[in-house]
Amino acid sequence: MKVGELAVYPGHGVARIEALQVREIAGRQLEFLVLRKLDDESRILIPRDRIEEVGLRPPIESAEAARIWKILKERKRTKARSGIAWSRQFRELQDKLKVGTIFETAEVLRDLLRLQHTKELSFGERKLLENARSLLVQELAAAENTGTEEIEASIRAAVK
Repeated sequence: MKVGELAVYPGHGVARIEALQVREIAGRQLEFLVLRKLDDESRILIPRDRIEEVGLRPPIESAEAARIWKILKERKRTKARSGIAWSRQFRELQDKLKVGTIFETAEVLRDLLRLQHTKELSFGERKLLENARSLLVQELAAAENTGTEEIEASIRAAVK
């Protein structure tokens, strides 16, 4: 990964690699990637030797974006696992957003958008929905080189 490239930090979204920085910590010289998030301009430092461990990766290609649109348009919902407490299901959804693939994020978004048509979402569900939407919109905008507003409109149309 090089300075100037876009990268996806799972659970945080799309960021641009702004710089490489060397810092001395506990007497050791460590190299960090300096990321600037696209949505809120915050900075994130990631030790270069932990890139794989934290799941930092390039954004999906436009061909992979087609798979996301297919997931969003699917009419079936991922089944809620019966006999499992809602709190555990909720944690599983959270984990999908933090460390799951972008395709799992699309499933979470699709299912929560459809669920809100059948019941009022809880505060936690609404937060998950907004987080999934933000992550997906950012990455699709990067993959398709388009604006976030256009992606938002396309998601609404796909999930109807």
